[in-house]
Amino acid sequence: MGWLRRITGDLKARQNIDAYALTAAIFFFALLSIFSDELGANLRWAALLSGVGLLIYRTLSEETSALSPGILHDRSIYDAVPMSSLLANVRDVRVFAPSAVNLLSAQTCEILRNSVLARKDGSVRIVILDFREEAAVRQASKQLDESLEFPVQRLRAALDSTMERLRLMSRWKTTGTFDYRLLSYSPGFSLVLLDPESPKGRVIVEIHGFHNPSTSSRMHLELTRGRDERWYRYWVEQFDHIWEAAVDAGPASGRAAESASADVVEARD
Repeated sequence: MGWLRRITGDLKARQNIDAYALTAAIFFFALLSIFSDELGANLRWAALLSGVGLLIYRTLSEETSALSPGILHDRSIYDAVPMSSLLANVRDVRVFAPSAVNLLSAQTCEILRNSVLARKDGSVRIVILDFREEAAVRQASKQLDESLEFPVQRLRAALDSTMERLRLMSRWKTTGTFDYRLLSYSPGFSLVLLDPESPKGRVIVEIHGFHNPSTSSRMHLELTRGRDERWYRYWVEQFDHIWEAAVDAGPASGRAAESASADVVEARD
């Protein structure tokens, strides 16, 4: 019954509606022709039309399989379709990651500012690991830094960099809304939600695992609302719980405080 679930998922997501409608119409007229007076000729037409309908369905099935990125992959898929391009046409972006340093590149932040945050109903919410929770940062570093065969950055430095970027972004004058919070520990995964309440929403889950050759080799789950309704909703609710448990950044401390002080001095000058 996998084909039925796929069709149901496409209909929920409002995809391929025209092809399904055409296929249904062909089969409908083929059935009608069977019960008409001229049975012999119409049986042949019924067979022909049924074949055309089946051909359309099979063609749709093959094209969908060829174009779909599937559910399971790693970060290499974003070489062909960069994450920044996925953000360009959405209105609601929600992110949880221990540091989000790779996602929040200068280019991605510019795209967020010129697309999501340029819209009246645009919203960006980001949660990262609380840099003030020393024990949690050390524990996360064991998993994210020490378990990699080929590390290229360290979590502590990444947190400092992201905190500075988030503070700068929070000062932007934008039409949309931007907010960020801090979580007291890392649950072992990262989340990117793109328009999660819309029919064409997308949820990307990165599982950190225990040992990886590199950051880019971690397993990703890419879920859509129509195809993966149960687990799609599950991960959307996971972000909701994370957002509720996370706290505001509050007073800066450590190197982050030094950065904030430097900003104040620069503003006075």
